[in-house]
Amino acid sequence: MNDEEQEGTPQPPPDPELKGVDLARRALEDARNAAKASGKSVGQGRSSPTGGVRALRGRRKRGWSGAGPDDRDPQTLGSLAGSIAKKRGWSDKVSEGTVLGRWPTVVGEDIAAHAVPTKLEDGVLSVTAESTAWATQLRLMQAQILARIAAAVGHGVVKSLKIHGPTTKSWRKGDRHVKGRGPRDTYG
Repeated sequence: MNDEEQEGTPQPPPDPELKGVDLARRALEDARNAAKASGKSVGQGRSSPTGGVRALRGRRKRGWSGAGPDDRDPQTLGSLAGSIAKKRGWSDKVSEGTVLGRWPTVVGEDIAAHAVPTKLEDGVLSVTAESTAWATQLRLMQAQILARIAAAVGHGVVKSLKIHGPTTKSWRKGDRHVKGRGPRDTYG
């Protein structure tokens, strides 16, 4: 007696070596037959109310992704980074970085061409203008600039502006110096 007769179910004769699509079809057919034998229903990839694919995956809310957004859809890197920052409590630092890093888009190209943000501490944004005329103009436009910043990154990130004009080159080098005109007294 051979093994086939002992089990009581005749086995199909071995097929020639299957490759590619035929091998995948055979594996799918074997899986379906095994599921039918164990009493579970297996559909064509659809989730059934009695279990099936939904019971295997467990995390999906519905069987097919429709026309609306779904958690299975590809996400942009910016939205993923924003959600990570929110979960870890970095939202304030990200907003501050947005003001400094995306200055031209936050305040506009005209203002960004003539003024540069230097630091943001405790809600006070320091801005350096390229000339005293632009510093005066920015002081007059302070309310509009604050409104643009609030619209771009949210309220409370920047509470006030500190606008500086251009600075001259410092001749001071090091910790020690001599009072008086210094190296400029030999010019001339």
